[in-house]
Amino acid sequence: MIENSPEALFAEREQRFFSAEERQATRYRWVGWLRLSFFVGSVLGCVLLFYYGQNGAGLGLLIGGYFIFAMLIHWHNKIEYARKHQLYLGLINRRENERLRGELTSFPDGEEFQEPNHYYTADLDVFGPNSLFQLLNRGVTRLGQQRLAEWLKAPAPAQEIIARQEAVAELKPDLDWRQNLEARAMHHHRKTQQLPQPFLLWLKSPNFFTGKGWLVALTFLLPLLTIGTAVYWAEGYSHYPFLGLVLLQFMIAYKYQRQRDEYYEESTGMYETLRSYTDLLVHIEGRSFKSPKALGLQQQLKIDERQASEHVRKLASIIQFLSARLNTYLNFILNHVFMWDFIWMWRLERWKKTMSGNIGLVLNAAAEFEALASLAAFQYANPSYAVPLISSNAFEFDAQDLSHPLIFSPTRTANSISFQGAGHTVLITGSNMSGKSTFLRAVGVNMVLAFTGTAVCANRLTVFPAQVYTSMRTEDNLAENTSSFYAELKRLKILIDLTASNEPVYFFLDEILKGTNSHDRHQGAMALIRQLHQRQAAGFVSTHDLELGTMEDELPGSVQNFSFNSYFEDGQLRFDYTLRPGICQSFNASQLMRQMGIEV
Repeated sequence: MIENSPEALFAEREQRFFSAEERQATRYRWVGWLRLSFFVGSVLGCVLLFYYGQNGAGLGLLIGGYFIFAMLIHWHNKIEYARKHQLYLGLINRRENERLRGELTSFPDGEEFQEPNHYYTADLDVFGPNSLFQLLNRGVTRLGQQRLAEWLKAPAPAQEIIARQEAVAELKPDLDWRQNLEARAMHHHRKTQQLPQPFLLWLKSPNFFTGKGWLVALTFLLPLLTIGTAVYWAEGYSHYPFLGLVLLQFMIAYKYQRQRDEYYEESTGMYETLRSYTDLLVHIEGRSFKSPKALGLQQQLKIDERQASEHVRKLASIIQFLSARLNTYLNFILNHVFMWDFIWMWRLERWKKTMSGNIGLVLNAAAEFEALASLAAFQYANPSYAVPLISSNAFEFDAQDLSHPLIFSPTRTANSISFQGAGHTVLITGSNMSGKSTFLRAVGVNMVLAFTGTAVCANRLTVFPAQVYTSMRTEDNLAENTSSFYAELKRLKILIDLTASNEPVYFFLDEILKGTNSHDRHQGAMALIRQLHQRQAAGFVSTHDLELGTMEDELPGSVQNFSFNSYFEDGQLRFDYTLRPGICQSFNASQLMRQMGIEV
């Protein structure tokens, strides 16, 4: 492990945070014993004082002890939060090194974000085991993971890519801030894994008090009248006015019992959802940003000149008061003298009015910060990776020493390639296992990284942003009675339709038309390349068919031949995985068959 490398830094931080967690755990146990001792001592003290007739002292100890015990509980909970936070930070740094070693199995794979027949995610291992999502994602909340997945599934416009690059560059060196953002979300992992759609729908639902102006008036008038009649009764006058108003409140409460219960349940669920984001919001609100994108997202957290976290705290206080209804005896007094539920339902609706149009922006900002932090963490952990230059020249692609980020071998081979202009096809020939498919995936994955807004596994990359499309892993589908050849044709049909719309497309076609006879394969592949040559498209075609190499002469400057070669040495098949100009000069199928005992 190289000193001052990301690996060494993560290992040092892992040890430091785990040591801090152990110290906090010791404090937690010590305060736990202190709580227990104080509770037992206070109870015994109260019993003895009351037993010996020291009622005043006993009452004072009971009241004072209650507040001190509450303070001890608060202190104990703070220590537990701090202990967990140090534990989470230690785990975060351990996981960073696991990613660098390619140990991805324990990370969320984003399989739920995979879409059937997506343009490229299945072929390029964007989601699933040992995927790009596992390598990039540091998001903890469901919304943060979803936002990163959305970015990985669609290329952003050039301006948005550059804006993300600027934000990522600002967040990249701030390791403490990024890791604390992740750790804060881990405290509420279960809650933030739930999507807030029910809560958002409830915010947009009709208000209870709509069309009930009379009830709003009674909500604030009846408590005053009821208290007034109670005083009237206490002064020795008739008790009937008081009982009449209590009965009226009882009838109103009974009439709207279902709505009151629903409001409490919905608002409590809403608060639990939002509370899990409070730590994230406070963390984001407390930092100063300079990049336009990060600054704009932070501004979304201000509502009516107040921070979003303050609005969440206001909701907490409303829910706390509304929760008093859970006490059966207190509930009778509160709701039949003070119109308690209706007062706090009205306050809740005012809160809804403020937040209904803004909560989407708040959650969006939190999700985007998590996604940006993921990109920044990936970039920080791989300092040798290059930030791509986004080109405005049509289909410009210039890669220097590009390789696949999901190959974790220190001896992985890097290759360079460049081209420019619509209608360009890079034709790659080569023997089995020589690296054709891996190279296509390496280029495609790095394009996805570039269009997401983060660094790429290359020394340099200049790229024009466009839609990525692949046809690489077509298989038989028995359920649909579909052969692999027909499945490939369906993929190619989507490509034809996509390029017909004049949307810029990079295509990656591996072993093109492999499921048919050689004559039809040659003719079909050539026809497809000629058709794509006329459209706003450029890309890569790999094949075993050397005959396709003649298209370099047919379309000079638009078709380039490259190859991967293999060779036998000491009876062993060897590969150098190096991309070379020209058609492949060595094929290994015959040699492999001879090794298996087939007389060729």
